[in-house]
Amino acid sequence: MWYVSTRGMAPRVDFEGALFSGYAPDGGLFMPEELPQLGIETLHQWSALSYPSLVKELCTLFIGPELIPKEVLNDLIDRAFSRFRHREVVHLSRLRNGLNVLELWHGATYAFKDLSLCCTAQFLQYFLEKKEKHITVVVGTSGDTGSAAIESVQGTKNIDIIVLLPKGHCTKIQELQMTTVLRENVHVFGVEGNSDELDEPIKAVFADVAFVKKHNLMSLNSINWARVLVQMAHHFFAYFRCAPSLDTCPLPPVEVVVPTGAAGNLAAGCIAQKMGLPIRLVAAVNHNDIIHRTVQQGDFSLSAAVEPTLASAMDIQVPYNMERIFWLLSGSDSQGTRTLMEQFERTQSMSLPKELHSKLSGAMTSESMSDEAITWTMSRCWEENQYLLCPHSAVAVGYHYQQMDRQQPSQVPRSCPGSRAEPRDPCRDPSSGAQGDALHPNAEG
Repeated sequence: MWYVSTRGMAPRVDFEGALFSGYAPDGGLFMPEELPQLGIETLHQWSALSYPSLVKELCTLFIGPELIPKEVLNDLIDRAFSRFRHREVVHLSRLRNGLNVLELWHGATYAFKDLSLCCTAQFLQYFLEKKEKHITVVVGTSGDTGSAAIESVQGTKNIDIIVLLPKGHCTKIQELQMTTVLRENVHVFGVEGNSDELDEPIKAVFADVAFVKKHNLMSLNSINWARVLVQMAHHFFAYFRCAPSLDTCPLPPVEVVVPTGAAGNLAAGCIAQKMGLPIRLVAAVNHNDIIHRTVQQGDFSLSAAVEPTLASAMDIQVPYNMERIFWLLSGSDSQGTRTLMEQFERTQSMSLPKELHSKLSGAMTSESMSDEAITWTMSRCWEENQYLLCPHSAVAVGYHYQQMDRQQPSQVPRSCPGSRAEPRDPCRDPSSGAQGDALHPNAEG
């Protein structure tokens, strides 16, 4: 399996090359040169698999036994998920009125980033130990990417990690998860500005190929292909748990509502679609709605400023993984993707060509949720189910309630991924919608 840059000006690399890269040297993101196509027979075989087994099957397709032998790969993935609190690793909760919440938060930091980062860290350590190398990971975070990345590599002798934390833009619990790890290989810095602003110097660093090679730098943000790869399993698992039957032809569709900020999980869903998984995607965002405007109007442009919301980790205006989606839906058009993204970087505004916008709106729909809608959704879910949502998960579940209240119930099963566990506070009434520092999971990517 070879990987190419979305902008088409960088040499192709294998999985190891993509894993150890941040941005490609030409500023693009790595994507598989070709996607494997999954037939009905394969989907039938996969339908009975556990979440870890689905990750193993997908990673086998995209890594290849010449890089990591299958038995070794399976051991790495088992090791990655060994500390998850739920025996299934990922669990689907079936609630009232057709609401299905996919619980992605049973890892060490209670956030969905644990799933992809723990696997990515195992892959890194495998190659590093094999070659006796050392790397420095650079991570910018708007929420729990930082804490999940730290958790995945803390204490590792051949990896140092530098986390840039936007002061005042993360919750207290997330700051504490990052700043209280007393390991020699963990370095956390508070920086001025929001997460989009701190992404700019990170991208500039990775554009300096000589500097990156000299200091063995890489990124664990969702620009890293390995994270997107593992997140594809979320969509397969949701589909197999929600599809009423796989005995029909064509297979029945399932709607997956993705709460998103940087669009990593959304890109994973688009790739799964292209591989043959019959899912319908809904991009659910907070008031920072660039993805919603892009899907609905083809308007990929920045607002005047990032607006702080209750779903703080989704307070993102530059959803860099949309570049992967544009490239994928344009038929791997690297030149067109490069032209669009360079225009966006130059002017902070870009209108999608009609054909690309048509393909995007055909691949997904979208919705934007206000803070009022988020608190109302959390309250309603508690009253109806005694199930406590985090604000980011509420962005997705809010879409489900909107459709119900408009008397537009889904004609197909619907899954709403849950981003993070919500700490239960016996002194707080969930139905009041009151907010505390603990109410901030993540859907950065």
